[in-house]
Amino acid sequence: MKKLTTYMKRYWFLYLFGFAGMAISIWLDMMSPQITKRIIDDVIVGGQLQLLMRLLLGLLGIGLGRAVFQYIKEFSYDYIGVSVGYHMRKDLFCRLQGMSMDFFDRHNTGEIMTRVKEDVDKVWAVTGFIGILAVEAVTHTVMVLIFMFRLNPLLTLIPLVLLPLIGLCAVRMERGLGEGYDAISEETAELNTVAQECLAGVRTVKAFAKEQYEIEKFNGHNRKFYDLNMRQAGILANYQPVITLIGRVMLLAVVGVGGMFVIRERMTLGDLGAFLEYANNVIWPMEIVGWLSNDIASAFASWKKIKKASSQEPKIVQAKDARPLEDIKGEIRFEHVGFSLDGHEILKDINLTLGPGQTLGIMGMTGAGKSTLVNLLQRFYDVTEGRILLDGVDIRSLPLDQLRSSMAVVMQDVFLFSDTVAENVRTGRKETISREVVEWASERAGASQFISHLGSQYDTVIGERGVGLSGGQKQRISIARAIAKKAPVLILDDATSALDMETERAIQKNLRADSTSTKIIIGHRISAVRNADEIIVLDHNTIAERGTHGELMQKKGRYYRTWCVQYEGGEQECL
Repeated sequence: MKKLTTYMKRYWFLYLFGFAGMAISIWLDMMSPQITKRIIDDVIVGGQLQLLMRLLLGLLGIGLGRAVFQYIKEFSYDYIGVSVGYHMRKDLFCRLQGMSMDFFDRHNTGEIMTRVKEDVDKVWAVTGFIGILAVEAVTHTVMVLIFMFRLNPLLTLIPLVLLPLIGLCAVRMERGLGEGYDAISEETAELNTVAQECLAGVRTVKAFAKEQYEIEKFNGHNRKFYDLNMRQAGILANYQPVITLIGRVMLLAVVGVGGMFVIRERMTLGDLGAFLEYANNVIWPMEIVGWLSNDIASAFASWKKIKKASSQEPKIVQAKDARPLEDIKGEIRFEHVGFSLDGHEILKDINLTLGPGQTLGIMGMTGAGKSTLVNLLQRFYDVTEGRILLDGVDIRSLPLDQLRSSMAVVMQDVFLFSDTVAENVRTGRKETISREVVEWASERAGASQFISHLGSQYDTVIGERGVGLSGGQKQRISIARAIAKKAPVLILDDATSALDMETERAIQKNLRADSTSTKIIIGHRISAVRNADEIIVLDHNTIAERGTHGELMQKKGRYYRTWCVQYEGGEQECL
């Protein structure tokens, strides 16, 4: 992320343009009481009625001028604020997209969404309209005091005495508000996370009849959010009325003391009328001090959160001397690969070689490290020992974009975008995958039949995370998405777990017919991996067994016992 001033500098001309509009508007404000003074002294007291029309037209001109120049100011700074927010949000999102997977392991979705939306909104408001309003309030106050001093220096002492009291109240209020906004920002992220998780997992919530639990959980965070905001409201309620009261006392004091000056002929009645108008004009900056302090304190708290999130460096970075391969064939080699995360050893001494077009099957107990192997292959994480080679080149020496685009992956947790079926299948290469390829891939994934029964077939919009489709239907669209990409390496991470045996067999037959892709198939069912060129069984973080289906059956080890459980009704019957 750039510095905040960097975003603002690109609009320096608009800042000047808007500032000019503001300055002219303030100057017109200063002229209005001068006309009021002449109306009282020259027309009402002096009886010069011939001046009245000219003076009234002057007031009308000032009103029209203020409207024009206030519009210039507000449009300029609103445009600046929205533009700064646009670029800031874009840069933050791009920065987040470049973060490694460990970043998303540490930060929940609600927290990240709060940074991208609410926090950026608060910052751009201060760089635009809120910021110029604060400048206008200060400038307006200074100009009013100057014109008051020109009318009557002694009477000006009244606002000069009371303004520091207002400033003291504003500073104390801002200090209290600033302390609370850090907590509010954190609780906003927590509240967003709870709501997002509950809504995304609504089927699970309802399946376990946990609606009341989720309501209570949400209400707990909502109550804390309410209490924090009520504390902020309490601070405003304590100080804002005091600020307003001081302003009203100032007007009363000006009327009282100024009236005495008029009686003693130390100032004219017109001077007092103009002075009262200036005094009334200086009240509005005082009254919005709390609101401005509120927004500015909130924006600074948000900017600190944004900087903290964006300042973190991704652990997975592309090598400076990374050179792309001209043609990826799909040969994969793991050489003494080990991986540890947060002090826990997940994989150790993994050695395997997979030639172009070959198929590797991976089995093992839950948590044995099966998915970690493919995460390392895609460089979501880097190995802590050994190395992984693609076509004989260490994957850490390849451009990240080429490495990951050379692989098509079907994840355990299927994610489908809120888009049409066709666009979901095109995800791998939207710019090159034609409608014919979409339909061809869907047929090979066993998805074309149920897609043909959807309302708009391939143009049917499916919901977030594939809501509206069964688990098996989502898996088949996900498999079609991987097939359509036609990548050199195809990875299926427990991709057929929700499919019936007949559909799974048909898909595997189609995949075996493809000799152009190197395939890695992770599965818990023997049927998913039995036709692989080599099968490895992970246990205790390393390869416990390896071989073809026939070879592993003859060993009568872990793989054989798994086969017995799945096909013979129990392990004891095979012993």
